[in-house]
Amino acid sequence: MDTERRRGGHGRAVRLSALIGCGAVVLAGCGAMPVTGDVKPVDASQPGDSQVQVYAVPPREGAAPIEVVDGFLESMTSDDPDFRTTRKYLTAEAARTWQPSEGTTVLAKAPNRNGPTIHDKERGSAETTYMLTGEQVAAVDAQSSYRPLAPSEYSQLLHLVREKGADGKPEWRIDIVPDGLVLGQSDFKRLYRPVNKYYFAAGRAGDAAALVADPVYVRNRTDPVTRMDTATQTVRTLLEGPSDWLRPVVDSRFPAGTALKRGVTSLATDDQNVLKVPLNKKADQVGQDACRMMAAQVLFTLRDLTSARVGQVELQGARGPLCSLGADEAEEFASDNGSAGPDSQYFVDDKGHVQRLSGSSKGSWEPEPVIGPLGGGAVAMSAVGVARDETQAAAVSANQQQLYVSSLTEESELAPPVVTSRAKKASDRLSTPSWDGRGDLWVADRDPADPRLLRLVGGAGEPQEVSVPGLDGGRIEGLRMSADGVRIALQVFKDGHTTLSIGRVERHGSGEAEQVSVEDLRQAAPQLADVTAVSWSGRSRLVVVGKEEGGVQQVRYVQADGSTSSSGVLPGVNQVTAVAAADDEQLPLMADTESDGIVKLSPGDNWQTVLKEGSSLVYPG
Repeated sequence: MDTERRRGGHGRAVRLSALIGCGAVVLAGCGAMPVTGDVKPVDASQPGDSQVQVYAVPPREGAAPIEVVDGFLESMTSDDPDFRTTRKYLTAEAARTWQPSEGTTVLAKAPNRNGPTIHDKERGSAETTYMLTGEQVAAVDAQSSYRPLAPSEYSQLLHLVREKGADGKPEWRIDIVPDGLVLGQSDFKRLYRPVNKYYFAAGRAGDAAALVADPVYVRNRTDPVTRMDTATQTVRTLLEGPSDWLRPVVDSRFPAGTALKRGVTSLATDDQNVLKVPLNKKADQVGQDACRMMAAQVLFTLRDLTSARVGQVELQGARGPLCSLGADEAEEFASDNGSAGPDSQYFVDDKGHVQRLSGSSKGSWEPEPVIGPLGGGAVAMSAVGVARDETQAAAVSANQQQLYVSSLTEESELAPPVVTSRAKKASDRLSTPSWDGRGDLWVADRDPADPRLLRLVGGAGEPQEVSVPGLDGGRIEGLRMSADGVRIALQVFKDGHTTLSIGRVERHGSGEAEQVSVEDLRQAAPQLADVTAVSWSGRSRLVVVGKEEGGVQQVRYVQADGSTSSSGVLPGVNQVTAVAAADDEQLPLMADTESDGIVKLSPGDNWQTVLKEGSSLVYPG
């Protein structure tokens, strides 16, 4: 366990043992071992061992300060109800005021503790101080939102004093302690799991209403503080509203103050796969349309939980049922409102013409030119982006100077370019274009003299420059829009490196007067020093091609909040220059390579060559 490596040779390492089986129990610290059943040591920090429960033990009588510190740190990694045992390591006042739910500090490894200081030794045996240190790699706030950080030094103080115990004898206890939890990465991944809660994109109503994923982390099994199971925790976070980062661009259909009925700690489907969600009286006055949208938020939020196979949601108010919605009915609110053939891919062949691969999920890989001038015109193209409804496409000329938009449903002449870059070098001109779920077209002009992020409403009209205040001198090298239209993935070049950031797309006003900006950029893959390519894969995940400082190129999945999993790294493939993933995560992952042409990776399979010639393969979007 990480905690076993925490000690650095100081003090006694607290070992964990597990009783393996259904509802397994782990005894932490110096508690008695069970005398029946099969017992074996485990590393409780190993990821994926979700059936292992870790229970804390209280400090022993007469425990030395170092034992109190070690026991406290160990107990934070446990499933201790309300952290009652954990609080026994604190003074009465500190136990009363300590707030473990105020967030989580995630370190690369479990915290080291150093102490006591020379000054403490000079003060005698009345008080002492230890420092918790480590390398912080992420933070989880009180809203359960995860934020990756560039590795930085972590240092916090634990102050201990002697306090009279129940028997009147003085015992060492911690009286100064930071709120929240401090966990090593492996303990964090063992105790918490990522889930997406869903809200509606702001400014879109009726048939255009689209759900947006808001990733958070909830406790595996039962939350120590609320005593809620995973599904109930997830619904609770949904009702509390969107995270601060996403709040400016989404809305919840749940009225303010809506919460689960008091005392609800478990939500489970019945034998008909119907989940009944009891709400407080704040939800009683909603109309049927709003209620159905509320139910859609719950359905989408719970759909990825393997423990909650929900076929229908029934929302219940203080006076009885409010409405119900089936899983199939909820699909009308999906953000990926594409065409009837979402498995199509498009690419540019060796002659600069745009071609389409249709029916790839059925194993057919015969390309055909697209309808219109992009499929056989006189202007050679180098990159393409296709609208999500597959009615039009945008293509960048071979010299990367002009951006053209053309219909994919009817023959026509190639219209004049909608954007022209003035940069002298081809590599400083236009990026591959991308379409959002609203039907708007986005492209970056990489001209060093005038770098711009541009948006064309509906793919037509005068390009609008989009401000990106968080670039801080960086330049956008590439971009991909999310299907919901409220998030954008940016490859940003600065100080000799290209990194990945996620921005929030804010819209103010309407029509021609609408102002759009990309706000609050966040690093999405701080562990990668250079990012070659990126694509959205589903509603809240990206596939990224890049390498760590001094490392080799890798292809991996990254959540929209920047978190990763041990299973995120994909099989290796050589010299990837571009990557394409679909909103449907069951469709193959595609990549452009310098040596093998266009390759695909189907779920559970290895990379296979699809086309030896061609480049810039994309799914609609």
